[in-house]
Amino acid sequence: MIGRLVVVGLGLIGGSFAKGVRESGLCGEVVGLDLDPQSRKLAVELGVVDRCEEDLAAACQGADVIQLAVPILAMEKLLGMLARLDLGDAILTDVGSAKGNVVRAAREVLAPRQLLNFVPGHPIAGSEQSGVEASNAELFRRHKVILTPLDETSPRALSVVDALWRALGADVEHMAIERHDEVLAATSHLPHLLAFGLVDSLAKRNENLDIFRYAAGGFRDFTRIAGSDPVMWHDIFLANRDAVLRTLDTFRSDLDVLREAVAAGDGHHMLGVFTRARVAREHFGKILARRAYMDKRAVKGLNFLAQPGGRLSGSVRMPGDKSISHRSIMLGSLAQGMTEVEGFLEGEDALATLQAFRDMGVVIEGPHHGRLVIHGVGLHGLQPAPGPLYVGNSGTSMRLLAGLLAAQRFDSQLTGDASLSRRPMSRVTAPLQAMGARIEAGADGLPPLTLQGGQRLRAIDYTLPMASAQVKSSLLLAGLYAEGETRVTEPAPTRDHTERMLQGFGYPVAVQGATVALASGHGLAATRIEVPGDISSAAFFLVAASIAEGSDLVLEHVGINPTRTGVIDILKLMGADISLHNLREVGGEPVADLQVRSAVLKGIEIPEALVPLAIDEFPVLFVAAACAQGRTVLRGAQELRVKESDRIQVMADGLSALGVTCQPTEDGIIIDGGALRGGEIQAHGDHRIAMAFSVAALRASGPVRILDCANVATSFPNFLALCGQVGIRVTEEGKS
Repeated sequence: MIGRLVVVGLGLIGGSFAKGVRESGLCGEVVGLDLDPQSRKLAVELGVVDRCEEDLAAACQGADVIQLAVPILAMEKLLGMLARLDLGDAILTDVGSAKGNVVRAAREVLAPRQLLNFVPGHPIAGSEQSGVEASNAELFRRHKVILTPLDETSPRALSVVDALWRALGADVEHMAIERHDEVLAATSHLPHLLAFGLVDSLAKRNENLDIFRYAAGGFRDFTRIAGSDPVMWHDIFLANRDAVLRTLDTFRSDLDVLREAVAAGDGHHMLGVFTRARVAREHFGKILARRAYMDKRAVKGLNFLAQPGGRLSGSVRMPGDKSISHRSIMLGSLAQGMTEVEGFLEGEDALATLQAFRDMGVVIEGPHHGRLVIHGVGLHGLQPAPGPLYVGNSGTSMRLLAGLLAAQRFDSQLTGDASLSRRPMSRVTAPLQAMGARIEAGADGLPPLTLQGGQRLRAIDYTLPMASAQVKSSLLLAGLYAEGETRVTEPAPTRDHTERMLQGFGYPVAVQGATVALASGHGLAATRIEVPGDISSAAFFLVAASIAEGSDLVLEHVGINPTRTGVIDILKLMGADISLHNLREVGGEPVADLQVRSAVLKGIEIPEALVPLAIDEFPVLFVAAACAQGRTVLRGAQELRVKESDRIQVMADGLSALGVTCQPTEDGIIIDGGALRGGEIQAHGDHRIAMAFSVAALRASGPVRILDCANVATSFPNFLALCGQVGIRVTEEGKS
């Protein structure tokens, strides 16, 4: 890709970059430069570089890319020396951890032409070893590399540097210079500063360091980084002084508040700090574990391999209902008193809602084995979050929170992952704006959502243009604060968990036919919630047991809210053998044990009245249709095209790959049942697609390989374990 790479500074980072590029074959020649003669000699002997120079001008002659890998405070002098050389169109880049300081030095000495070719960068990677002899061509694989291009940096220069790092297996991101320095000050520089300071403080106040005889492993783990190179960190703190001071001041302020809580015996505040910190640390641990796991696998995505055949038997309990789990957090946080929740779904979507409320000052204990204790703050007790509220892939979190946050006195921003950021939000923002909310979305009505606080909301009488429980719930949550009575009328029934749970918290809600109404001015009283099993999760096993010959399966404690049982109704119309036992009511929600036996399914025209009641279950219902005798026709389901994926098209593509005759339409699909063969399916990161084709393999003639399944953990963390328990043979690819 380039003729000559020059690396100035042959330590661990510079040497590893040089060696990696040299081994990649993307560069004609790699030239090294270092002040230490022994390092230059070793660099050639170890194959880190092709040759070394001791003179900067000689090394840079004819260079296409020059990487600066010298200590941060040596960078200014090096840039000054480079500014006096004729570098032609050579691209300059660096690896320093304080970008603001490097860029200031570059702007002072480099000519405009050189600035066009300057791409500041920072690899977040390291090792316990140092020096050129520790050079490792794999050092940056699956590690972050942050590039912070200048406004004037040319696209060509940025593209070349980006490509070189990616060739080494790095995960490259582009970031504003100021943002980079703030992030690194918080996550790297401040922890080192605190570790150095704590060890020094204890050491100089205790005789002959004797106190360390009594220190346990926690002290060792916390202070490990105080063993880092003092000179290097001295340089970093001076170079990134402003960002470090801002972060340190914020920490000092929080520490002062924590000190006051300890002094006053304020256990509630301490519990809030400790629970938030524990969850944040667990989240960080999951990130590290996932990174290590993916390093080990060295694959782009997580794939499933589903084997054909098998029958289902036994009794299993489904994970908690996701919709109810979301709402238990929201209403429990807005209630007065402590709300206890059992059966909470510990999937990433519901945890995103939980974290959002922790960020807004609500103390929440757990989850531990599905149990939570929420210390409610009342309708007006939420606090501004310290930054944007990140809800991952959870559309429910974003849409419901939009209604709730529109009425708060403080500004908020809701962000999500790449998938959620492609999902439209105008259906919820438009009626909220009609209520007086100040909401701004991104281009084409997509996330992020920015909400301006302090608005006086007016009640609205709104007819939903399309049935949507999320939009209805968002407006009802906004209605808790709006002047007057908020009325929402839906064109077809949708799940009514919000209405039921509001009533369970003692809030008056009127349901008159297709219209739900509530007025502001009331409060929520803490209660106890037992979350039933999720019928959306149960749907995969209902279909699986129906299509696998000889199956007899019991799904325990499943919620059978009449606004959610469309999947059961549709399967029964197709001839499924499903019976309900032990019917009861738990926390205002109807619950039953579902027994399903294998049956010969027949194709049907799905009644449009049932479509909103089964909108999330259609991917696996398409599998049932593919295994049925005759033709199944679905209409009125255009909402499926704007879910985590275009579920109509993605399912049609997958079924066709398995030999099923099907025809997608604008608002549905036509499926002719028949034999299924094995094949390869692209799930497009949509968990329901991945799980649906895991079920389809039961009737396939060969294995079904399903690509891009990592998001199954978002909604159904123990899906594979339950499959193995009941007889569905699907595993992560590469695992037995």
